Parts: sequence; structure tokens; C-alpha cells
Amino acid sequence: MAGFPFSAVVGQDQLRLALILCAVHPGIGGVLVRGEKGTAKSTVVRALTALLPAVDDGGVTRPARLVELPVGATEDRVIGSIDLEKVLRDGERAFQPGLLAAAHQGVLYVDEVNLLHDHLVDVLLDAAAMGRVHVERDGISHSHAAKFVLVGTMNPEEGELRPQLLDRFGLAVDVSASRDVDVRMEVVRRRLDYERDPQAFAHSYASADQELAAEILSARSRLDDVELSNRELRRIASLCASFDVDGMRADLVLARTATAHAAWRGGSEVTEEDVRVAAELTLPHRRRRDPFDEPGLDQQQLDDAMDRADEDARAGEPEPPQNPEGGESDGGEPEGGEPDDGGPDDGGPDDDGPHDDPDGPGGGVRSTDRPSAPPSSQFKAKLLEVPGVGEGAPGRRSRSTSTRGRVVRSTTDRGHGLHLTSTVFAAAESQIARGRTVGRLRLAPADLRGAIREGREGNLIVFVVDASGSMAARDRLSAVTGAVVSLLRDAYQRRDKVAVITVRGREAELVLPPTSSVDIAVRRLQSMRTGGKSPLAEGFLRAREVILRERLRDPQRRALMVALTDGRATGGKDALHRARVAAHLLADASVASIVVDCETGLVRLGLAAELARELRGGCVRLAELSAQQVAGVVRAAA
Repeated sequence: MAGFPFSAVVGQDQLRLALILCAVHPGIGGVLVRGEKGTAKSTVVRALTALLPAVDDGGVTRPARLVELPVGATEDRVIGSIDLEKVLRDGERAFQPGLLAAAHQGVLYVDEVNLLHDHLVDVLLDAAAMGRVHVERDGISHSHAAKFVLVGTMNPEEGELRPQLLDRFGLAVDVSASRDVDVRMEVVRRRLDYERDPQAFAHSYASADQELAAEILSARSRLDDVELSNRELRRIASLCASFDVDGMRADLVLARTATAHAAWRGGSEVTEEDVRVAAELTLPHRRRRDPFDEPGLDQQQLDDAMDRADEDARAGEPEPPQNPEGGESDGGEPEGGEPDDGGPDDGGPDDDGPHDDPDGPGGGVRSTDRPSAPPSSQFKAKLLEVPGVGEGAPGRRSRSTSTRGRVVRSTTDRGHGLHLTSTVFAAAESQIARGRTVGRLRLAPADLRGAIREGREGNLIVFVVDASGSMAARDRLSAVTGAVVSLLRDAYQRRDKVAVITVRGREAELVLPPTSSVDIAVRRLQSMRTGGKSPLAEGFLRAREVILRERLRDPQRRALMVALTDGRATGGKDALHRARVAAHLLADASVASIVVDCETGLVRLGLAAELARELRGGCVRLAELSAQQVAGVVRAAA
């Protein structure tokens, strides 16, 4: 069936432009497409392939390919592995290329890239940046070209990419469905026409697609001739400095994108407008230094930064020579007078114009939105681990076995995939006994060896916090908010889920359901309420309910409960006894836990420690809430 034509896509102008610019200059580094479901992300990406120039593959010309990388792909499938058939047939070691080789000079498409295992994302981003794949494994040393347009699509509600990976995508585009009725009607009309007769629909847009393909090829041919002046390069550097981006990758990508845009519009040099268009595609995902910064790029901030960059660009240009008739020689001093002392009216050292004001337009462009309770500097969530070895929910926190992690050893059991080297070695020991002297390697079922893989996993962290209205409780609330904020910031990179339950009055409220979306998490944390008594039993039971429900939805993700309380259960009849019973039920459900004892004062009842014993978990005092203490207690609770 014919694919949906690129030219037939309605709207999504910024996404189409980003893809075209990457087709013009693959060195930009690909496009990350963020948006809600049903916004034609995949349709546009798949349609791009038809616009790419034909590929010379060993003297044979073929169309460029679209290679899709499945979320569950193994590392061997991505980068390649030993050619098992050749080993068994000829007894020779040979390399079998993977998906990265197949994508050479085409498009590598990763749908739901935020759900892809991190080590695979690292591999494909390295290949996209270098243009080559280097493989050193299983006695094979191999290198091959892998130049492709990398496109990843994702729904932010399903979790974010960690900042290091966001930065590796050259461009980022946020897409959403149009709210314009006419546009929505046209989208539906074209889709229905396509479904009715795909061939006829594609044919009706064939000439438009061919024209676009020719323009891309022409822009590629002009790319090396486009001039990037020092003025525009200074503008680019000033923009990146204004947005306080990390490293130099943003400057390089912005320069490449601006150059590609100039070539695309047929220009011979980069202009201010090229830089602005490039900034809108290059900077949004890089300005998000903190997971709680609002995504995207505010147009007013960009306008202010462009004004500042324009001043910097003009300031970096040499002064024009003075007219000799005006009494000054070229670049010299006024004739017959004293040297100019650079007063405040001539742009000299005393000039405090807007480009010298750090708080002026474009200065310090950062988001200032923050949760109501600042993170505790003593709490380092990255050291919080669930004890034992899990089954490998995607993430980077606790130890786990993994179907996609690094191979650490072989096993005679099935394992996770075939350990080829050990299998071949096991078979080699029996070849003489099996009567083989030449020809194919003779295998037996007993020769097969499985691979044991190790990795890290993401977890579900459930906070239960005493939110009663006393000052001590306010301290506890501040501490737990700081802890959750720290953990959310770390979870942004480690793919954890986090939930928060507050206990106050007569109920336990799930103020933050299990989520990987830090944006949603922050909004929910800001609405936490305080006051009333401490129904701890209800809090523990609610935590148990949440954890057991999540086990059904995501059985590979282990949970850890962190309770911040002084142990003084006061909500309802016989509150302390019911809290102990509820804690015992949590322990029977095999939930790892830690209690942070928030009791203060000279007289200490030790109730929090008693609850920790019922939970069969660890206990640490609030004053000792440090990374080392928490990590040590949690590990001891195994």
C-alpha cells in the first residue's frame, strides 16, 4: 500500500521544516518529536523517506530506507553481532550488521523513544553523532558507516528522556492537534480519501513530493557554499549564552541548522532570520536544565534574547573608518586635539547600555517556576535503592537482571538470549568425538549456553507523610517535599515512578498517583494540604493498595515505601494499634520500606522505630536524613 505523502500532511509546519532541515544536513543530529497521541507524528516521519535522495549501494542505486527500531530490540539487533549461520556452516567468524547499518543514508525511526532502554539510546545517539558504528565484542572487531536521519517520537505523559539524551537530539519539536475547525476538517477529509484509495491519493500528491525532493537535493548541493559570517556566529553564541545551555553542542547544532535553513530557502549566507528559525528548533529542549522548568520556548524570551544577541553581534563588528574630511584619519585620533577619553556618550567603557545589563532584555533566560517546598540539600535521592535484585523494569536505579543489559557470564540454563561465544567453545570441545574434522561445526542441544545479563531498573517510590498541622508536621512536610522533589529530579533521569500519600484528619489522600511525568508531579505536590490528626493506619493501607495495584499493571517494577512520621498515630479509635497492624500487612506484602523518624523534643516515645520493626524495614531520624544514612538503612532492610 502506498504511504501517506509528505505534501499531503495538513499543518505541523514546524515538524515538517525540522525534518526537511535534517534531510538537507544530516549532521544536525536528528529530531525529537514530542506530543500527544493522534497528532500524525509517525505519519510525517514515515513520509519523509520518499523525499530523500537515492542511495548508491555498492554500484546499485536504491531508494533511501526507513528503518524502525522497536522498543524491545536487543543490542545485538541494533549494532550487529556474529553471523551465526556462517560460523556454523563454515566455521569462520563473520559480522552480521544490525539496524544501524540498514539505516545508512536513510531514516532511523524510534517510536516511543522515551521507553527505549537507556543503553540502546546511548548507542544510537553515538552512531548518529559519529556517522559510524564501532563494534568490539565476542572476538569481532568491526566498523561501518551509519549516516542517517535520526527521528524519535514520544508522548511526554508516558515519561521523559533524561537531560543527557535530550541534548543529543539536534532539534526538538512539540506537536499538538490544531484547534482550528477548518484545519481539523481538512485533516479528516484527507485521511478518509487516503484510506478509500491509497494509490490514487498518493498519485495526486506525487508531483508535489517530487518537487520537495528536488528542492532538498538542491539545498544539499548548496550547503557547503553558504557563508556563516562572524556577525551571525556571534549572534548564535550570544543566544546560547543567554539561555545558559550546557556545553557547546547547542552552538554547533544551531550553526548547522541555520546554515541548512539558508540553503533550503536558496540563500548564499546565513541571516538573522535563519538564526531565529534555528533557535526555535534547537533551544527548547536544551533550556530545560531542571525537570521542573516549563517545556518549550517562550516567544517573548526568544525576542529578548534575539535583541540582546543583535546588540552583541553589532558590538563585535569593527568600527567603520571615519571620513578624513571630518578631521579624523582612518582609525586614528582627532587631528590637532587630545586623544578621545571614551566618554559615556560614545559607547566607551562608561557606556552602561542594555547589552551590559545582566538583568536587561534576554539576560539570564531561565524558568523560575519551582515547587512550594525546596529540595533538601541533605537528601540525595539517587542513592535510594530497593534491596535485592529485580527483574528489570526500564530504569537506572536498583540492581536487576535484564533482557537488554550487558552480558556478564553464560549459563547452561536458558538465560536472556544466546551466549554465542560460550556455545561455540562448548561445541568445539566435542568436535573430534563427534567425528568432525572439516566442514560445518556440529552442534548438540547440550552445547547451548544462555546469557546472564545485568542492568539497573526503575522503581516505584511511595511516600507516606504525616501532614498534620503542628509545626513539627510542617517541618516533616517540608522535608518530604524536599525529598520527593530531589527524587523526582533524579527520576527524570532514572525512569522511576513516584507517588505521594498524605495522612491528615481522618483520611489518607493520594495527592500524587504513581507517575513518571515530572510536570504532573510538581503540580500535584503544590496542592498538598495540612492540618488535623494523623491516621497512619489509613496511610499504610492506602500505600499497600497503590503498590499492589501497580504490581498488576507493571509487575517488573519493584516498590519502596518511605514514611515520614513521629509514629504518634492519632486518627480514629485505637489508632496506634491499627497503624501497627497496617504496617504488618505491608511487610507481609513484601514491600521494602524505610521510616524517617520525625519525633522531636526531650521526651521521645520511639513509636516510629516500633512501626519500622512492624514494617520489617529500616529507620532513620529526620536529623540524620542524608544520602548515606538512607541508602544504608534501605539496603539493610533486604
